[in-house]
Amino acid sequence: MSHQDDFSENDWRRLLASLGEDPDRPGLQETPARVARAWEHWTSGYGQDPVEVLKAFEDGAEEYNELIVVRGIPVYSHCEHHLAPFFGKATIGYLPKGKIVGLSKLTRLVDIFSKRLQVQERMTIQIANALMEVLEPKAVGVVVRCRHMCMESRGIRTTGEETITSAMLGGLRSNLALRTEFLALARD
Repeated sequence: MSHQDDFSENDWRRLLASLGEDPDRPGLQETPARVARAWEHWTSGYGQDPVEVLKAFEDGAEEYNELIVVRGIPVYSHCEHHLAPFFGKATIGYLPKGKIVGLSKLTRLVDIFSKRLQVQERMTIQIANALMEVLEPKAVGVVVRCRHMCMESRGIRTTGEETITSAMLGGLRSNLALRTEFLALARD
């Protein structure tokens, strides 16, 4: 059973009708199928294992003893409270201990966790924990900055606010100089 079976077109047709729309009018006839495909994509992270994505390499890391930081990783997710989108950027850094990971794998890791219903705080620590588990580095840092449509389009309706979350593991938690260096590198 694919994810799309869970989000059947009939369910989305019923939603449109419950909103007072006519799902058979020309502009909406293909909408249920489009929405089903969109939600299949937006929640595809459930079917992916972050450990499988993080293939580690020992070649090239044996002498490297400085932070590796990737900034500007896109985050597109949906909050589990309202199913509203939240989006922004993530920064991931780690201090290797004999193993490195392909840089594109950090982007894939963020993508896996963001393509699940989320709260930003949990997603941030999930990313950090996955890196720590697979690479066993000396330190891991993750900073996520996002705008939340549940705040901007309903409720308090404030636009442009950014929520910033961080997770610091290993040496980034205990070593103030290393933490300061990571946060300086993570700054836009």
